[in-house]
Amino acid sequence: MNKLLILFALISSCFSSETREKQSSESDKILVVYLSRTNNTKAVAEIIQKQVGGDLVALELEVPYPEDYSAIVKQVAKENETGFLPPLKTRVDLDKYDIIFLGFPTWGMRLPPPMKSFLHANDLSGKTLIPFNTNGGYGVGSCFQTIKELCPDSEILKGFSIRGGSERDGIYLAIKGNRKTQAQKNVDGWLKEIGMPKEK
Repeated sequence: MNKLLILFALISSCFSSETREKQSSESDKILVVYLSRTNNTKAVAEIIQKQVGGDLVALELEVPYPEDYSAIVKQVAKENETGFLPPLKTRVDLDKYDIIFLGFPTWGMRLPPPMKSFLHANDLSGKTLIPFNTNGGYGVGSCFQTIKELCPDSEILKGFSIRGGSERDGIYLAIKGNRKTQAQKNVDGWLKEIGMPKEK
């Protein structure tokens, strides 16, 4: 009887070890990359990374945007008008990732130029892309559609969008306290819906 118990324990240990290795392997192939000005998108990115694992990377510009809200609005509007893509300081080796979460705020109802820079600078063919967004109350705009247009050879899963702050109104980090708790529940439900693995 004792031998059977020992054998069962050894088999269970092997299976649990294989499961852990598989989960670890899946997690190693996940990247959560995000752009965040008021840290709301960062807060969501951290929630996602805590749930699915993987690496967390913030997009940084070679020349940062101005701190003044009016100045950045004018600059971004000009970039959108001219098609200028601001150079990124952030460099990521994407070869080791199969799944890439793309996080960004809505700027002028459009995808922010730095995220467009990232998508233009990297070959994401064959990757699974999962967009997530924070906004000031007007929704995602054309952001998700732009990602589909810029990444026609990627599999793009259903995106997630949540209200963050409103810099124009002086409301900065809004996803905190009770709102962060609710955001965690919303993110968890979305991840389950798109079939993403949960980090153990």
